[in-house]
Amino acid sequence: MKKHCALALLILSALSPLTARTGELAPPVENLPSLIATAVAKNPELKSSESRWQMFTSKPRQASSPDDPMLMVKLQNMPVREPLVFNKDTQSGVVIGMSQQLPFWGKRDLRKKIALYEADSYKWAFEERRRDLARMVKESYYKLWTVDRELEVVDRNLALLGDFVKLTGLKYSVGQGTQADIYKAGLEKSKMVEMQITLQQQRKSLEATLNYLLYRPSSTPIGAIASFTLPEVALSPAKLNEIALEHRPQLKSLASLVDKGAASRRLAGKENYPDLNLSVEYMVRQPVSTEMATDPGDNMFSVGVSFNLPVWREKRQAMVSESMAETAMATDELDALKNSISLSINQALSELERIRKTVTLYREGIIPQARQSLESALVGYRVNKVDFMTVLDGRMSLFNYQRQLYQSEAEYMIRIAELETAIGAELPSPSDSGRTNAQADRRGSAPGNNEQL
Repeated sequence: MKKHCALALLILSALSPLTARTGELAPPVENLPSLIATAVAKNPELKSSESRWQMFTSKPRQASSPDDPMLMVKLQNMPVREPLVFNKDTQSGVVIGMSQQLPFWGKRDLRKKIALYEADSYKWAFEERRRDLARMVKESYYKLWTVDRELEVVDRNLALLGDFVKLTGLKYSVGQGTQADIYKAGLEKSKMVEMQITLQQQRKSLEATLNYLLYRPSSTPIGAIASFTLPEVALSPAKLNEIALEHRPQLKSLASLVDKGAASRRLAGKENYPDLNLSVEYMVRQPVSTEMATDPGDNMFSVGVSFNLPVWREKRQAMVSESMAETAMATDELDALKNSISLSINQALSELERIRKTVTLYREGIIPQARQSLESALVGYRVNKVDFMTVLDGRMSLFNYQRQLYQSEAEYMIRIAELETAIGAELPSPSDSGRTNAQADRRGSAPGNNEQL
């Protein structure tokens, strides 16, 4: 009688919802915006991109500044026999001169524009890298959420499989079960322990990846990952494409390179015109009084202008060809990126729709049906109308469906992050009309709400 009572209690405990352990302190919840802000502030690769941009912001001032003037001091027409004597020859003297190189009109302005466009390209490349870093943080964050939810399910299943081991043992002892059921329950529990070990290692790997992105020691513990809602994307592909054309940093970077190529083409055309060099010289002379000549030693000055002769056409034609190829390359890359963005948006929306339908199917159809099937099998097992393998298969099926639900929810959020990276902006918040669905998502995403068995 005692064995039968214990058997009934074990079956009833299997039928009742598993309760969470009490008395344990909940780990601190990680905040996704805070993690992204830390990564943006500390990640050395991003800081390197920012420093590269800052480096190029100084180039426009260099490009637009004129060349330094040249100062010249020379001793002119000095006798070789008396090199430092100035009163023996009327042509001897000290000459002080200054010259200034002046590029042809418009060249300095074009050089400045070229440097500005190049600096802008690095600025938007930095912004693109920053958004890509945020996407990687989000991806690791949601993968961690999936692993945490799967570990919770594994913990509950381990407790339940422990009860199944006891249950099969008791049924075998009263002649209502087989020894194979005991071995099968123990085997499934061992396999679940193996899965638990694998998931724990996955979490450590994801922690190390997230800490790498945040530039902190890889052993820094990551707290609990908060639940989230599944946002709906109400914008059409055309509207998302408009947002991308306006906000995507990489598009702006390539557009700056196109402008740089056009300015380089105009500068190459200016190279067909000569640059000027203005010079002023002042000669200090000493009075001369010799048997051959007498000179009062008046000082003299000279003013001159010189310019280069742009006669080597091949050089300048090569400069024009280079600038035209640069413009064509940047233009083609820009067009290719626009085409790629359009494709990414359509693919992302298609995937999001598929995943959302899958999540809804799991929440409203597959998991409730699997739970009811398991409850029915447990009731049948209690009265010896269903064998143990049916119960165990039902439990494992429910477990796998729950894992697939969590993986689908995380995949949805990762696709959202990829879509935001593609358009270069955050998606608008859901409208009031979508709050009902968001609340349903919140209920479905909360840990334990899908876990009654």
